[in-house]
Amino acid sequence: GKRKKLYSAVLYDSDESEDSDILVRKVYAKRHCVMDEDDSSEEHQTDKTENTSSRKQNMFAKLKDLARQRATRRSCSSENCEDSNDEAEEEPLCHLLHSTTESSETDSDSMKDFVVEEDDDDNIEHAQSETQTQQKELQISRCSHYVHFQRIVRAFLINAIDDTFLNSLYDGTRRKKYAQDMLLSLHYLDDRFIQPRLENLISRSRWKDRYKERVDCYPDVRIVMKNSKLMSCQACEMNRYCKFNVLLSGKLYNSRTLEVDDFMSDDKQILKVGKVCADRTRVYHNLKHYKYKLYMDCSSVAELDGVVDEPVKDTVDRLFSHLEDSGWIQKRYSDLEDYMNDADNFQEEK
Repeated sequence: GKRKKLYSAVLYDSDESEDSDILVRKVYAKRHCVMDEDDSSEEHQTDKTENTSSRKQNMFAKLKDLARQRATRRSCSSENCEDSNDEAEEEPLCHLLHSTTESSETDSDSMKDFVVEEDDDDNIEHAQSETQTQQKELQISRCSHYVHFQRIVRAFLINAIDDTFLNSLYDGTRRKKYAQDMLLSLHYLDDRFIQPRLENLISRSRWKDRYKERVDCYPDVRIVMKNSKLMSCQACEMNRYCKFNVLLSGKLYNSRTLEVDDFMSDDKQILKVGKVCADRTRVYHNLKHYKYKLYMDCSSVAELDGVVDEPVKDTVDRLFSHLEDSGWIQKRYSDLEDYMNDADNFQEEK
């Protein structure tokens, strides 16, 4: 029979001798590991199955987390949070699991169907911020201008009795809904009614910054007609026939909390200006210091009521009802509308 070929190395060694013709066989001992082919394939298949199962479990956990984030994002922009959470969590999860199962059958190593952006958290925060802004604007739009004004009057009455109220309102100490509504209305008065018109009046004028700062600082103004004089207007510094004296006085105050600063309380300014600048000063000053004047009026009402031994809320409710019934609140609101109309219709500087 034929001999089987051995896995050995055969070397011919001449021993550096011509006479030596001996065949030298060197066999390197090798350990042969005989494995059953069926057992190997089963073990390999088991490992592959375990790896696939582990990978699917990891993918499932990540997909579930992603679905939860998406559901949270949807629920933030929905009015019915409970319903939208349930629906939004089930639908994306089922859809993602189905699409990922199909992908894993064709290519178990592919993760193309599962992509998480690095800035996903930033997107969620941005979406939540936009939602809060939209809700705030919706809340504002649902209130009439007069409702905002009524809230402001009530807030000023409270502060007239408790002078820490406005300060605690702006620093975020008071978190109850009624306080937040008042704060919203105060911002509405400043940001929607007053400030845009003040900026428009200034942008269309030739006022110097120094004159504007003076008008901003003094809550009281008197504009008196005098003899006309050709000179440099102290508001715009243009040569004009100036026949109006602007008398500025009053205490400096905080534009938010309306707290008064007694520093140089008796200081006064007298400035001679032309007709257009005098008219603009009147319109600008009426709007600029309207909120402070309204607060001072509310304080006077509270002081005239006298000291009554009752809770602040009851006192405010009683005073507010009296002011509403007497038409006092409506009159102050009409004054504000007139001031805004004057600002909107004021002519541009020529």
